[in-house]
Amino acid sequence: MALAVGLALAVSVSAARGADYLYRYVNDDGVTVINYSIPPEFVHKGYEILNSDGSVHKVVPRSLSEEELADQSGEAYQARVAAEEAERLRKWDESLLLRYSSIEDIEAARDRALGELKIRISILRSNLRSLKSQVESNQERAADAERRGEKVPVELVAAIDGLRSEISETERAVDERTRELEVVREGFQRDIDRFALLLDKVELRRQYSRPKN
Repeated sequence: MALAVGLALAVSVSAARGADYLYRYVNDDGVTVINYSIPPEFVHKGYEILNSDGSVHKVVPRSLSEEELADQSGEAYQARVAAEEAERLRKWDESLLLRYSSIEDIEAARDRALGELKIRISILRSNLRSLKSQVESNQERAADAERRGEKVPVELVAAIDGLRSEISETERAVDERTRELEVVREGFQRDIDRFALLLDKVELRRQYSRPKN
C-alpha cells in the first residue's frame, strides 16, 4: 500500500515537474524506491524505467559479476563446441556416404588397409632378422680378431654400431606399424558404427514416408 501511495505521489510530482520518466530501484535496505534519478551506487543493481503513468517503460538488468561473466563465456564456449561437433559429424556423414554404399564396402576397405600394413610389418621384420644376422656375423669376426690377439678393425666396429642403430630404428618402426594396425582397425570400426546409424536413420525415414494402407 505504501509503495502504491509512493508511486502515486511520485507520478503526480513527476507530472507536475514535467518529467517524462521515473526510476524504480531497490536500496541497500531492500526497500523499493521510486524517484526522478538513481544514486550511482545503485545503478549496477539494475532498475526499471517507468512512464509517467507508472507503467514499465524499460527494465535495465543488473551488472554481471566477473564470475557470472565467466559462466556466460563458458556457455558461449559450449555452444561453439556443440556447433563445431555438429559440423564435424555432418562432414563425416557426407564423406561416408560418398565413399561407401554398404557396411560390406567399409569392411573390404578395412581389410585392404590392414593387409597393406601387415605386409609392411612383415618386410620390416624380415629386414630386422637380416640386420641381426649381420651383427652376429661381424661380432664373430671381431671375436676372432681378439682371439688372435689382433686389434679389431675400426671399420668393423663402426659397421656393428651402424647395424645396431638400424636395428633400433627398424624395431621402432615395427612397433609404430603394429600400433597403427590397432588405430586403423578402431577408425574403421567407428566408420562402420556411424554408417550403421545412418542406415538406421534412412530406414526410419522410409518407414515414416511409406503410405499407410
